[in-house]
Amino acid sequence: MRRPLTGLSVTLLLLLNTLLLIGPLLLIALGKFVLPGRRLKAASSRGVMWVAETWAELNKLIFARLLPTVWDIRGGGALRQDTSYLVISNHQSWVDIPALVQAFNRKTPYFKFFLKQQLIWVPLLGLAFWALDYPFMKRYSKAFLARHPELQGQDLAITRRACEKFRELPVTVVNYLEGTRFTPAKHAQQQSPYRYLLKPKAGGVAFVLAALGEQLDAVLDVTLVYPGQGIPGFWALISGQVPRVIIDIRTRPLDPALYQGDYENDGEFRRQVQDWVSQLWHEKDERIARLREEAAAATARPADA
Repeated sequence: MRRPLTGLSVTLLLLLNTLLLIGPLLLIALGKFVLPGRRLKAASSRGVMWVAETWAELNKLIFARLLPTVWDIRGGGALRQDTSYLVISNHQSWVDIPALVQAFNRKTPYFKFFLKQQLIWVPLLGLAFWALDYPFMKRYSKAFLARHPELQGQDLAITRRACEKFRELPVTVVNYLEGTRFTPAKHAQQQSPYRYLLKPKAGGVAFVLAALGEQLDAVLDVTLVYPGQGIPGFWALISGQVPRVIIDIRTRPLDPALYQGDYENDGEFRRQVQDWVSQLWHEKDERIARLREEAAAATARPADA
């Protein structure tokens, strides 16, 4: 009985937090469209980010007071809010997003995700995503693109336009290279060469790098692990069933060679970016294996004693 009560309490508090702050956020967001001059529009954008960060901090407080989850954050000690970052992370669950909030809110600029277009219709949150300039991606199946080849590359065009907006203020861009959440079924269907990851897609990150490369201070290579359990859903988190989340952050310098090229038309440059992504993913797969082994050993140690 305790778990459903915890989940209900957390849900109500998250909803209350959202209802209290969605109005001010949308009101300030209107300034981006009605205020004259770039300075005032930029001030409006900063105001929107401040409200969003406050919303995230209050969510963190709710989690801290009501949930037993330990957020085991490793690395990321020298982060700044006055520069831009590219976050590259594995993706397993909706819990990944609260994990990134725990690691980065008010330590880096407020982060931007590339979202599925359907999420714009989510009550309240869809409006918030719009106000925060989150880019909405419309994904097409291979079969659909075969029938409509004129739509090929639309996601990359959206990525390019979104990144132009990000040039105005410091930003943390989150890119899930797998393109979707990991499941054993997807892993088997892809015949992925990695143990704990789906195959990465280099195209999206290449266009982010091309648009923002000179603005980015570093790549934040994030590895998320849920030790001692399967991949938890969001209800498992808010009902107190996720004991620990490991958030491993590696700050990587960004080689200018990764954004000084034409990914679409230069085959050699495209291979260079793909090789960088493949190496990154190989190292991440190995790191997940080590983190899982360490967590399993730490759990077993008291029982052996």
